[in-house]
Amino acid sequence: MHEVDRRKLLIVAGSLLAPLAVEAQQAAKVSRIGYLSAPTRESVEGILQAFLRALRDLGWIEGHNLVIEYRWAEGHLDRLPGLAEDLVRRNVDVIVAPAASAAQAARRATKTIPIVMIFPNDPVGDRLVSSLRRPGGNVTGTTNIPIADMLGKRLEILREFLPHATRVAIVYDPTDQTSLPPQKSFEAVARSLAIQLQYVEVRGLADFDGAFAAMERQRTDGLLVAGGTTFLVNRSRFNELALKRRLPTMFAVREGVDAGGLVSYGINMSDFVGRSAAYVDKILKGAKSVDLPIEQPTKFELIINMKTAKSLGLRVSRSLLARADEVIQ
Repeated sequence: MHEVDRRKLLIVAGSLLAPLAVEAQQAAKVSRIGYLSAPTRESVEGILQAFLRALRDLGWIEGHNLVIEYRWAEGHLDRLPGLAEDLVRRNVDVIVAPAASAAQAARRATKTIPIVMIFPNDPVGDRLVSSLRRPGGNVTGTTNIPIADMLGKRLEILREFLPHATRVAIVYDPTDQTSLPPQKSFEAVARSLAIQLQYVEVRGLADFDGAFAAMERQRTDGLLVAGGTTFLVNRSRFNELALKRRLPTMFAVREGVDAGGLVSYGINMSDFVGRSAAYVDKILKGAKSVDLPIEQPTKFELIINMKTAKSLGLRVSRSLLARADEVIQ
């Protein structure tokens, strides 16, 4: 073969093989995510699967080009710091932290590994970020609407189910930032509705019976769950006790209604967790967390469980049914 022709052949072959070599190099790279979560996996499996689906849609496939180190606190918030430190020791590329408790634990464990938080209520007030627009540091992700605004709206909706209610219990976990209810602004809404509030502390499943006994003694008309890991993990048992005492329940997320609660108003957690996958994707492709603004929800859904309403003998107005995003029969 002529020398010039041989050179041309080598150049053509090299140009054809170069992309294949780059693709092989990229395929060989495996990224590592740390997933730090306070509840049990079973209690949030649907939400987790939404996150994994969103990652797959972006090209990240667990077991192929992605390894996920799962750390579940099993409902014990005091385990989160140790689990976060373990992920840091394993030098993951990014830590995904659903809820403020997990994000706080991750933030204390590392100032360098990027952290994608998911729906804490007040990341600025909790000092997770400097601002929503310019988060600063190594934390970014999504946030929920401040709990004060949402609790007031949920109380108004619950009142529509219970037009003659005069006393509503706010059930919360004082050890969980996600669950702590504000008082001043929320109590102003209650006064405008002529509702007296009863604050009921629940630190875990062992407190459920005592909490419901206290509400029964006070002749509570209904209850509003402030949110948090305790009620997410144990939602079926919580609803069982509420129905036994004929107490209508308002939840922050639809998972509580799927498990037998009366009504929920808030973000769709599965959808919003899925949106956080976009942050993970950007970071794994080289973006800096400091340059990624915090995303807030723009859509809220009203879910009504008619089976529970009928069990409680409640008549649901046409107005409520018309506004509902979903009615569970």
